[in-house]
Amino acid sequence: MENNLSVKSDEISLKELLEKAKKLWKYLLYQWKVIIIAGLVGASLGLAYSFSKSPIYTATLSFALEDEKSGGGLGGALGLASSFGIDLGGGGGSIFTGSNLTELFKSRSMVEKTLLSPVVVEGKTISLAEMYIKNNKWRKNWIDNPKLAGLEFLPTVNRKYFTRVQDSIMGKIYENLSKGGLTVDQKDKKISIINIDVTSQNELFAKYFCEALAKQVSDFYIATKSKKARINMAILQRQTDSIRRELNAAITGVAVANDNTFNLNPALNVRRTPSAKRQVDVQANTAILTELVKQTELAKVTLRKETPLIQVIDRPILPLAKERLGKLKALIIGGGIFGFLAVLILLLKKIINDIVG
Repeated sequence: MENNLSVKSDEISLKELLEKAKKLWKYLLYQWKVIIIAGLVGASLGLAYSFSKSPIYTATLSFALEDEKSGGGLGGALGLASSFGIDLGGGGGSIFTGSNLTELFKSRSMVEKTLLSPVVVEGKTISLAEMYIKNNKWRKNWIDNPKLAGLEFLPTVNRKYFTRVQDSIMGKIYENLSKGGLTVDQKDKKISIINIDVTSQNELFAKYFCEALAKQVSDFYIATKSKKARINMAILQRQTDSIRRELNAAITGVAVANDNTFNLNPALNVRRTPSAKRQVDVQANTAILTELVKQTELAKVTLRKETPLIQVIDRPILPLAKERLGKLKALIIGGGIFGFLAVLILLLKKIINDIVG
């Protein structure tokens, strides 16, 4: 008996729900003019937005990274150099590999150095930071501010001499770029190909910044990876030059000493001592120079192997790919959003009136 009553109550609830749905549907049909007007307003606003919104340009640069670590056949030679207290490098390095390298592209240091790179715009050499400020029309808001009115970011300025205000502006530009303007991605960790995407409303800025960032990071990466090998090679080169000068001086000393003992009485052997000493210097310096020349050549080979190769595959080419909200799409989105909001408001209003009434 109780089951029959519960079924009947459920049926009554379902009927009531359907009746309410029909009433709401009829109410919406009765308010069709309001919904249509709201849709038209939304479509108009969407169309106006599509006209006012500038297109977004995307500059894409991809490059391959080849990092050849020394080893193999050089192992014995490097061990021999180490036995003489000379470190030729050869250890390689994995500071900037994989995800670390992609993060290097997005670091504030690299982005700010790139923003200070010079570019030629309308026949005038300016920095990318100035180009960004000009594109976003920031200077119009700075006219009445004495701290910002005369602010400039020259490409020749040293970053460490920036004022607090300049640091703040550069930080804001970096924040804007890192949030949505700059994307660095290594699609497959097994493949050392990295893509850089720079988006901007200015086509030239996207292209210039993308290329300048790639060059900035590439130069820094190569210099850092090969720094140890370059330092060691420079030390060996200085030592080689120094010993060579000593050897030349010793050879000259032998010649002078021989000239001084020309036709010397054989009984006066003590006068031959300077020539013998200089001859010893010649032999010693010759042996040292021979070894240093070998180590210098090994250091050159190590430097070549420690210097990574960054090969650009694709560069951004004008015209760049652009993304823009189409007129038809803007009409549909604007009309749909406003129409939905109108229906929602009408339904809420109807439900509240029924509850209150």
